[in-house]
Amino acid sequence: MQNVVRIERACLNAIESHARENAAVECCGLLAGSGGIIQRAIPARNAAENPATGYEIAPEEIFRMLRQIRDEQQELLGIYHSHPRSENIPSPRDIELACYPDTAYFIVSPLPAAAKQVRAFSICDGRVAELAIEIV
Repeated sequence: MQNVVRIERACLNAIESHARENAAVECCGLLAGSGGIIQRAIPARNAAENPATGYEIAPEEIFRMLRQIRDEQQELLGIYHSHPRSENIPSPRDIELACYPDTAYFIVSPLPAAAKQVRAFSICDGRVAELAIEIV
């Protein structure tokens, strides 16, 4: 994976809005696009046992979303979720559960004091690297 991830402004706005609208829990979803550019956010329901401290997308919902992405001739390019009460860096659980090494993991902070509202990371085999976000 390159050290830069490209995303359309409207898509970035959508995930920031999703995080603000669900500030009490971790919001989550998939990011799709083509040509290496993320063009669409697909919000998901947080199915975690405690959505205030973690996120999980139900397997049947992931399957449906991935089929939709494929049917629309796009690719899965990222996964996003929010950290409503902590810094938007991957938690140990985020790192442990990361299973899509070729996608960018976006973490959104709805906190007004956050240094960066949105950050993106590559997570592969327990290694984390922050990615630069290029808005196109």
